[in-house]
Parts: sequence; C-alpha cells; structure tokens
Amino acid sequence: MSKSGTLDLATGVGGKIEKKQVLSAVEKYEKYHACDREAEEERKANYIDMVNKYYDLATSFYEYGWGESFHFAPRWKGESLRESIKRHEHFLALQLGVKQGQKVLDVGCGIGGPLREISRFSGTYVTGINNNEYQVTRGKELNRIAGVDYTCSYVKADFMCMPFADNSFDGIFAIEATCHAPNVFDCYKEIFRVLKPGQYFANYEWCITDFFDPNNSNHRKIKREVELGNGLPDIRSMGQCFEALKHAGFEIIWDKDIAIDSPLPWYLPLDKSHFSLSNVRVTALGRFFTRNMVKFLERVGLAPEGSQKVQAILEQAADALVEGGKEGIFTPMYFFLARKPSVTDDLPT
Repeated sequence: MSKSGTLDLATGVGGKIEKKQVLSAVEKYEKYHACDREAEEERKANYIDMVNKYYDLATSFYEYGWGESFHFAPRWKGESLRESIKRHEHFLALQLGVKQGQKVLDVGCGIGGPLREISRFSGTYVTGINNNEYQVTRGKELNRIAGVDYTCSYVKADFMCMPFADNSFDGIFAIEATCHAPNVFDCYKEIFRVLKPGQYFANYEWCITDFFDPNNSNHRKIKREVELGNGLPDIRSMGQCFEALKHAGFEIIWDKDIAIDSPLPWYLPLDKSHFSLSNVRVTALGRFFTRNMVKFLERVGLAPEGSQKVQAILEQAADALVEGGKEGIFTPMYFFLARKPSVTDDLPT
C-alpha cells in the first residue's frame, strides 16, 4: 500500500537528492522551463537530469495525493478514481492480448502501480524500466509489500537506450510516460527494437489536440505550465506521435483520444470546484491542508527547504491541466495500439 502519512510526504520530498540540496534542485529545474527557445533546447539536451530532478522532487507528492498509479483515466458516473484507474489498466492489458507467463515491459514505470496491477490481472511477468533511482527503490519496496517480487521487477535505465536484446518482449506498454522523451521517434524506434515480431505496443500518450492554437497566448501559457509542472521537454500533437509510430516501423491497429468518450471529465479529480471524500487530498480543501502542512513542516525543519516551491509548482500544474482539459486543447490519454510486423506477414498464404 502507498505511503499516506503527512510526515512520509514531507520527508520524501527530494527523493535521492540530499535534503540540503532540494532548494537548489528546484531552482535548477525551474531554469529548464524559462520562456525561451534556448531553455527548450536545454530541456531536450539534458532531459535525463531534468526528468530525474522532477521525479525526485515530485514523487512523494504524487503518491500522497494520487496513490501508486500516476495517471488519469476515463471514468463512469458512480465509479471511484481508484476503480477507474484499475479499469484503465485492465483495458490496456486486454488490448495487448498477452498470455499467462509471457514477458511484458512497462516503459517509464513510475513506482510500479500499473505493472503490479497488469501482472496480477494477466498472469504475466512484467519488467519496469525507469531511470529514477528513488522511484525504482520505492517500487521494489512496494513489490515486496504486495508479494509480487517474483513476477514484477525493475531495471534502472534510460528508455531511450534500453539494455535489452532485440526481440525480447511479448508485449510492451507505456502509460503517460513516453511524453518525457526528448525525441518521440527515437523512443518508439527503441521500443520497436526490443518488441518481438508480431507483438503489440499499447500506449497512453500526453498530447495537445487539434484545438490547440499556437497563436493563442492563453493556450501557450497553459502548455508551458503543464510542461513545467510535469517534467516535460515539449508536448507533442497526436499527429506527431502517429507519424513517429509509422516511421519507427509499427503497423497502427487503431488510435483514439480516449478522453473524448469519458462520461466524467478526466481532469475532474483536480478541479477545485469539485469535492470528493474518496479523493479528498487533491480537492481544494485537501490542497489547502497540504499547502499549510508543508509550510509548517518546512518551517520546523521536518521537510527540506524548497518543499513549498515543489508543492506550488505541482498546484500550478494541476490548475493548468484542468484549464487545458476544459479548453479541449490537451489530453493525457491519446491511446494507440501498434504492432511490430512479423517476418511472415508478406509470405503467400
């Protein structure tokens, strides 16, 4: 089960960063998101450092407010956030079509909430790849607590250059993770390399939609704040992801913005005008409590200096996500199912 205590949240801020270095890490992270072209290029060139800093700083907040699975989900009326997240993960596993005992890869696995759920649901062996040491350590601890050490494992590595042989996995998935890649084509090409021929790659991708207007200053502001608050080098369009998949060699089975058909808005848990007892920590009241709690704990020395700045960045990002969702210019669940062609595909029948 996830950390849930306020002291766990406060002491976890910074991850593997030395506590006295947290404030300087926050300031360095903010510089990656300055409003100029040079900063954007620096984000892409130094994406490993930028994303690692982000998750060292943000992971304890994520787990405190959201649980073990750091992603959104379409949601039915009367369905809890937790239930919708599990259903979202089960849907992906069913799309992959993996069978019991097969080897599956989770690209950008966080602390392993989805990989544990999908392993138990499908009876598969799931390996998570993640370049953040703090998250890998936390994920291993949660595996041990859940009793899934044998079926779920982690590899600390960059998913842009994976330490696996060609054609290693029977299925590959990613959930709101490959958006961190500095180059989406190179990312998909590497996934293509380690997937077995004839098998499937399923992904939920963060994208701007066709309603995004680059000439609209408010749209640009929302995009920038989402990037700052979520450790992203740049948010790509659905069309860019589609083309990158094709050029990487995949056959695209189907793709869709899953958010469109959600009976409840995907951003509802973050909307300050909405209140939920089942997920109170991300409501306006919960955020107010967290904000003041972190302020107090930082003041008395139980939380590292810079914790309030991290919390403020995440709050700003949450508001930007809600605004982007309401404007219809952003989706966190552009879904696609893609297949790596088999060597027998072109043989006569």
